[in-house]
Amino acid sequence: MRESGILLPIFSLPSKYGIGCFSKEAYRFIDFLKKAELHYWQVLPMGQTGYGDSPYQSFSAFAGNPYFIDLETLIHHGLLTEEECDAVDFGSKQNDIDYEKLYYGRYMLLQRAYERSSHKEEGKYHKFLKNNKEWLEDYALYRAIKTYFNEKPWVEWEEDIRTRKKSAIKKYKEMLKKEIDIVRFQQYIFWRQWKKLKKYANKRGVRIIGDIPIYVAFDSVDSWAHQELFQLDKNGYPTRVAGCPPDAFSEKGQLWGNPLYRWEKHKETGYQWWLARIRQCFQLYDVVRIDHFRGFDEYYSIPYGDKTAEFGTWEKGPGYSLFKTIKKKLGKVDIIAEDLGFLTDSVFELVEKTGFPGMKILEFAFDSREDSDYLPHNYEKNCVVYTGTHDNEPIQSFVSSIQKEDLSFALKYMNVREDGNFRNIHWNFIRLALSSTANLVIIPMQDYLGLGAESRINTPSTLGQNWRWRMGKEMLSPELAKKIRKWNSIYRRNLLE
Repeated sequence: MRESGILLPIFSLPSKYGIGCFSKEAYRFIDFLKKAELHYWQVLPMGQTGYGDSPYQSFSAFAGNPYFIDLETLIHHGLLTEEECDAVDFGSKQNDIDYEKLYYGRYMLLQRAYERSSHKEEGKYHKFLKNNKEWLEDYALYRAIKTYFNEKPWVEWEEDIRTRKKSAIKKYKEMLKKEIDIVRFQQYIFWRQWKKLKKYANKRGVRIIGDIPIYVAFDSVDSWAHQELFQLDKNGYPTRVAGCPPDAFSEKGQLWGNPLYRWEKHKETGYQWWLARIRQCFQLYDVVRIDHFRGFDEYYSIPYGDKTAEFGTWEKGPGYSLFKTIKKKLGKVDIIAEDLGFLTDSVFELVEKTGFPGMKILEFAFDSREDSDYLPHNYEKNCVVYTGTHDNEPIQSFVSSIQKEDLSFALKYMNVREDGNFRNIHWNFIRLALSSTANLVIIPMQDYLGLGAESRINTPSTLGQNWRWRMGKEMLSPELAKKIRKWNSIYRRNLLE
């Protein structure tokens, strides 16, 4: 089956109060996908973000981001007033997210909604608590304690609670009872709103592709509540951390700083934590893309405290053992393997053994010096093709930044006249992706819109201006939906079996 979809993070949706969320604009976007006869909507990780605002550095591998709760729905249910929401300063730019203002304004409103809510009288609320107890109780406690300690990372908390002594757990549960309940309420509302939105999408033939990082953040409930599963010392500090070695794009490599897994411990438990995580993902999404898939074969291990990633070593990951267990316990699951970067034969073997489709990025294809696996004539059907991802430039800025000879090669490959007018060049790249043999094509919304560098989602290894772009309300036009539908029809990607 030949299909296609759009990559657009939740936070990039237009909405009234500072950030994209599960609002009426999200439903309109699904309607747009249906009009364009697209079958997939890919979102980035939906976990609660912290310092740096990256969805790949979340406080929990299981919890949802309260920022995505739609305030207008809370107004409709009488938990907030329009005047209260309008009085909060969320920033003045329609196409930008001001995370500092969001932090101070959003949580204040959500607490007010909690105080007016009768959720404790709802059977659905108690069912939610029961069904999610495995992760929710630790998470609610962690968030409440973190707030109590002025947002300090858990490794800097007092020794008794940092090491999870039973007496300390009991003490903080009693002392922070209300704060814990507020977190439970936020997760319940997040879950309820998201499930309603997802159901709306599925009924209209749109499947949701979720995105999960391979690693968890150092300052997360996962590393605090399951210290034995990570490479941490007796004080809770990492001994080794994650990253990528030096390459042509990064002279000193990439130092991510995430704690690494103790894979032997995971294996001893029958991969219980990973099974719970994947099971949770398929409660939220229809398909799951796992970031940095090569780390399951071999992972790059950097000594904690190093300032760069230059002196790390490659270590053996769990390999097929993990995915064999997932298949045995959870059955067939729809997973996309993010198999980008420098890949060894053993990584290719692992991806092939799982049967998961890998990824092809057109922006990686056009190196005039050599043939590339990312050029469409080298594709197999079992892959997912992107013009670019959240880490890449939009096509319009990409063509202006690459080497002249590489651009010349790309134009020849696409049979585009080299006249210097690249106003519509994004459509040539989109058509190249759609015409490929790949079973699935996902195009970032910015490329369908023909936007430039101002709409880039993330520039790796930088801080400050990432994860901020938002789409304007006027951008989803009927004309664009019609044009997308036309090109998907030409390449037979709009037909369902």
